[in-house]
Amino acid sequence: MKLFIKFDINTVCSQFLKEKLEERQINYTPLGFGEIELHKNLTSEELDCMKNDLEPFGLEIVENQKSVLVQKIKDAIIEMIFMDENGNNLKSSVYLAEKLNHSYGYLSNIFSEVTYSSIENFIILQKIERAKHLIIINEMSLTEIAFLLNYSSVAHLSTQFKNTTGITPSAFQRIIKKRRENLK
Repeated sequence: MKLFIKFDINTVCSQFLKEKLEERQINYTPLGFGEIELHKNLTSEELDCMKNDLEPFGLEIVENQKSVLVQKIKDAIIEMIFMDENGNNLKSSVYLAEKLNHSYGYLSNIFSEVTYSSIENFIILQKIERAKHLIIINEMSLTEIAFLLNYSSVAHLSTQFKNTTGITPSAFQRIIKKRRENLK
């Protein structure tokens, strides 16, 4: 039996972090996606334990200031793409500059310096991940997905999808459909 799970990554991460902090009896206040404020400083031993708790799940504590900003950029992009159900109509450069209170040029330079990739490339990768998720849960047409992700057309979505995954969204849909049929 195969189940398809629809999830909100922010809720999953927040709940996981809440459980880990409560296990260690650490009081905190959530500040936003990927950011919390501790009510007391952790000892180096407590910090190491938290790092060890988070690592197996692909989560890490970011300590370098440039890395912190890059993580905030990534979090803002993920929030923009995965959590904005209204289809944010702002250009991503404007959205990031307003959200993070830095010029887009500065954000772009820091991002490239730390990740060796561009913000635009990260946005494309996240949009394609969202498109794949939406195709898998089978709730929207490709036209609706293209509109939600602010593509100018289905053709534009298809081009980026194929450049990223090696197959078109239609081919991806057929693969998912065939897998579902084989499971019956």
